[in-house]
Amino acid sequence: MPKISHKGEIIPASAIRKLVPFADAAKERGVKVYHLNIGQPDILTPKGALDVLRNASMPVVEYTNSAGNLTYRKKLAEYYQKNRINVTHEDIIVTTGGSEALQFAFQICLNDGEEILIPEPYYTNYNSFAIQSNVVVKTIHSSIEDGFALPPIEEFEKAITSKTKAIMVCNPNNPTGYLYSQKEIEVLGLLAKKYDLYLIADEVYREFCYDGMQHHSVMELKGLEDNVILVDSVSKRYSACGARIGCIVSKNKKVMSAAMRMAQARLCPPYFGQIFSEAAIDTPQSYFEEVNKEYDLRRKVMVELVNKIEGCYCPTPKGAFYTMIQMPIDDSDKFCQWLLEDFSYQGATVMLAPATGFYSTPEKGKKQARIAYCLCVEDIKAAVKCLEEGLKVYPGREK
Repeated sequence: MPKISHKGEIIPASAIRKLVPFADAAKERGVKVYHLNIGQPDILTPKGALDVLRNASMPVVEYTNSAGNLTYRKKLAEYYQKNRINVTHEDIIVTTGGSEALQFAFQICLNDGEEILIPEPYYTNYNSFAIQSNVVVKTIHSSIEDGFALPPIEEFEKAITSKTKAIMVCNPNNPTGYLYSQKEIEVLGLLAKKYDLYLIADEVYREFCYDGMQHHSVMELKGLEDNVILVDSVSKRYSACGARIGCIVSKNKKVMSAAMRMAQARLCPPYFGQIFSEAAIDTPQSYFEEVNKEYDLRRKVMVELVNKIEGCYCPTPKGAFYTMIQMPIDDSDKFCQWLLEDFSYQGATVMLAPATGFYSTPEKGKKQARIAYCLCVEDIKAAVKCLEEGLKVYPGREK
């Protein structure tokens, strides 16, 4: 049998999806599974955008422009301008989800073996994209004790070598829910300027900020136009994960020229997704106000209930719809699998994402899991109750 490539051998399973077979088996046994493992919103997708998509009339489903439809990019530029991000449609290339935008950014900004600095824990698929791009991820550890705030900038500076070419953050953060302050973003900008590094920001959760806090984009930084790259997606903003539309945004002409050539090689982004996404920009502000109100309630319920469980700790996230929890367990991979294979409470169990997959050093996530509070409040209450009861009888619980 022919051997597969080294990349094929080492590409990791998704920390978010790797336990799906165990969840499916539990469902086949008649156990209800509360999915707190995945950021799949149950919020209704904006009706106006769906109606435009349903009513779209085309004799042929054609290729679109490799950069994305011009009308969509112009409208997208207007959206960014309303959010204090001064770009034009020429600074935007539409991608197949935020995932492709990240792949473009990694492959354009870094050569084989070069390094990107990312605070950990980080979105598990960043590691997969890095492996596909022959890029080395070096992590700067953030701590659950201080809510996963940006680590001291000195820690970033210590990690910089001749191979370091970029810094990356997710803001608001997946998996921690941390929202970086304007000061923290500015400090990263100064570091990128000092060492002439790219500063890449995944800002797909821009709309989800709580407690009166405001999102600050890396694109607002002055004098860093050639350093900054924004990665975005419609998946979470409009509860449209299946649309598979994202974008890469930068004022760096060489970056965007390279991105355009990559975009041409894959021909074009999804036709129907662009129709939907262009219409979605017209979604009224009242939609986002209601959505944020709902997520804020879920956030508060989740944090309060988890922190009432003996031995558990859950910091209060300020953005996105995730939080990391610490539990009195021996191994989060074993525990999360055990919940699906060997445990149920009143005919139900809960699915979490083991935190090991969000750290470059898996040991750091052995006692943690990521929770996505994308379920309704009643389901969150039931899911946390399952977690509480499971922890009482888990064989690997710490005394």
